Amino acid sequence: MGILSAVGSASILVFSLGAGVMVDRLKKRPVMIATDLSRAAVLSIVPLAAYRHALSIPLLIAIAVAAGILTVLFDVAYQSYLPALVPPEELLESNRRLSVSASAAEMAGPAMTGALVQAITAPLAILIDALSFLVSAFSVWAIRKPEMAPARADDTRLLAEALDGFRFIWRHPALRALLLRSATAFLSLGLISPLYLLNAIRVVHMSTSQLGIAIALGGLGGVVGAWLAPRLSARHGLGPMFFTTAVLVGCAQMFIPLSSALPRFGFLCLCVQQLGGDFVWTVYVVNETALRQLLAPAAVIGRVNAAMQLASRGMLPFGALAGGFLAERVGIPATLFLGAGGVLAACLWLAPLRKMQGATVQQAA
Repeated sequence: MGILSAVGSASILVFSLGAGVMVDRLKKRPVMIATDLSRAAVLSIVPLAAYRHALSIPLLIAIAVAAGILTVLFDVAYQSYLPALVPPEELLESNRRLSVSASAAEMAGPAMTGALVQAITAPLAILIDALSFLVSAFSVWAIRKPEMAPARADDTRLLAEALDGFRFIWRHPALRALLLRSATAFLSLGLISPLYLLNAIRVVHMSTSQLGIAIALGGLGGVVGAWLAPRLSARHGLGPMFFTTAVLVGCAQMFIPLSSALPRFGFLCLCVQQLGGDFVWTVYVVNETALRQLLAPAAVIGRVNAAMQLASRGMLPFGALAGGFLAERVGIPATLFLGAGGVLAACLWLAPLRKMQGATVQQAA
């Protein structure tokens, strides 16, 4: 589980900077359509291989790597495309609406998945997942707003060009603090990621339906968090909001090891973690994404988004491998406590931002 989880996210570590360069050099909409169609094709291999009795761990690893690379490219293009569609003053509201739709999907999807896995088996459930990417490709294709072609870049500066996103972030104190917090938090989350399902199913003894319910509650928390994100940052200020939500995200992660320490109340613990954790996480992400999109110039926005992807989800494979290693030696509960503690400690990077009292996303930009 540690290896499979690590290789699925290792594509971010290897490919994210290159994805940023590609996105800044190409039109974003065609990139998004191509990656959606490719992900549909890649995921379709799972039910086909299962039908032919050829499914194996090496094949799943290869599919995870390919899907991970395509997801990195889509996510960087998606976050970079939004500023071309709406004016700057509407970015926070647009990110809020997108987060509401994503959280609503998270609320319905896992519950459906649990039922589908039990009813039609996992490979056929993944086939439905593959078909969903065709819907996504059609939806992006339906966007009719013209997109300006990016200026042609100098091919001789590829490495320096790839690092431009990090340079831009490092020159801005708020973005630098957010990047360091993301790197620390996601490294710690990597300890948890390969163990979450093992803990829920083998330690807490939850059924797939119960797991789907818990994760669906996370979607509900995300919907509420996305709805309130602009209001909370406007009321309390951007800096205090970032610090407080980061602290609460860490506190919510503590309910995961508590579920293994108290398996009798494990289902309740994971429900609380999903509902509360996704609420504060979404408030954080909506404001952080809007701030990044407002600050980054169009010429470098893809590389800025890619740099943040590398510093966040790119840290997951290191944590995932360490999580699998530690869990075999000290056990799942102790490893989960270490991961949750690291997520909580990551909020210290944001302590200097508390002086941004009263600043909104637009004002900070």
